[in-house]
Amino acid sequence: MPPIFKALASITAWILWIAGLVMGLSTLIIGIMAGRLFTTEAEPMSYYPISFAVALAYAVSAVVVMLLRKKME
Repeated sequence: MPPIFKALASITAWILWIAGLVMGLSTLIIGIMAGRLFTTEAEPMSYYPISFAVALAYAVSAVVVMLLRKKME
């Protein structure tokens, strides 16, 4: 595999990984500050599960990209 593709795969993986961490942590912080994650009241949760799922998808995508990069060496 040419070095440019290795570099692009590494950059893509790091961008996905950092985006997933930032999105997951910011969703957690916003949910705690708004008082909607750790309350005993039953509120409709539409934004938070979707945001956590997208953050998880970014993190899993980063791992997949790095595994593909390793296999293509």
